[in-house]
Formats: sequence, structure tokens, C-alpha cells
Amino acid sequence: MKWNNPMATVGLMVLSLFVSATAFANTRAEIDTGVSQAVNQFYALNAKNQGVAEKAAGVLIFPSITKGGVGIAGEYGEGVLQVKGKTVGYYNIGAASIGLTLGIANRSEIIMFMTQESLDKFTKSDGWKVGVDAGIAIMSTGAGGQYDTKTLQKPILGFVFGEKGLIGDLSFEGSKITKMDMNLSKN
Repeated sequence: MKWNNPMATVGLMVLSLFVSATAFANTRAEIDTGVSQAVNQFYALNAKNQGVAEKAAGVLIFPSITKGGVGIAGEYGEGVLQVKGKTVGYYNIGAASIGLTLGIANRSEIIMFMTQESLDKFTKSDGWKVGVDAGIAIMSTGAGGQYDTKTLQKPILGFVFGEKGLIGDLSFEGSKITKMDMNLSKN
């Protein structure tokens, strides 16, 4: 079969790159190192970030999420769920879309479950979809900005920081978060 649309060909190549990323999952040690670096960066951005994290029932930390595409886009990243500062599970985040996407970018995300109820709903789900299973109050000024006290009262808070690269859309919507079986990965 001959492909006449170079944009579709490039889009499929980018999508296959993200699909293959799941086949080369990081080890626990690699994920843990990235998480430590991301948490330190997050705390350095705003003196209040650590205090908010300490109040959370649980914190999902994705140190590196890569999103890219040409028409067809995909994103993938790996991270951990921490409760009281201890890792209780390893997770991946992914999404795919078709539309006006052009570019590649990398970012870090932290999702805080501010209530035990929101954390329980997440941990009991089998593939949690942002925007479907729960909405996230995105801290509009990012991890380094000022806090809106009304937003801080929401059950789930999301922070995006450390953006690198160029892409038109950096959001949580449409992302699916799934627990990883780290027994299958090499350590």
C-alpha cells in the first residue's frame, strides 16, 4: 500500500514511537530517581508546594511525560503514587489524539488527592481517566505561582511544571492513568 499523505505517515511513526515506549518501561530505580528529582524541583518552585503536598492523602508524581505528534499525537510517562511520602504503587500515564497537533514537548506532572475519598476512588479504579472518572483543578499559574485558596479546597489538584519543547496543548484532559505491574519489569 502506498501512502500519499506524508503528514499521516509521520503521525503514524510518532504514534508508534509512543506505543513502543511502553515496551521499554523504566525500572523502579530509574522511576524513583526521576521522582526524587521532580519532587525537589517542585518544592524549589514555590515554598508552599511542600506544605500542600504534606496535606494531601496521596500524591501521583510523573517526572517526565513526553507528548508529540504531527496530526496524530501521543503522550506517555511513568511515575509513582506516594502516601505519606512512601511509594505505594507505580503508574503510567498515556493519551492519544487526532487533530491539529504539531511538535514535541516534555513536562512533569504532580496530581494531589486532597481527600481520602478521592484517593480511594483512584486506587480502586482500573485505568483512571482524567476528565471522565474525575476532574482535576489545575493550578492555573503552575507549580511556581500563587495559590487560590478556593482552588486549594478542591479534592484533586494538578500541577504541570518543567515544560520543555514546543507543542500547543499541555493539559491533563483525556489522559489515562494505569497501575503498572513492576514484577514484569527488570530492575
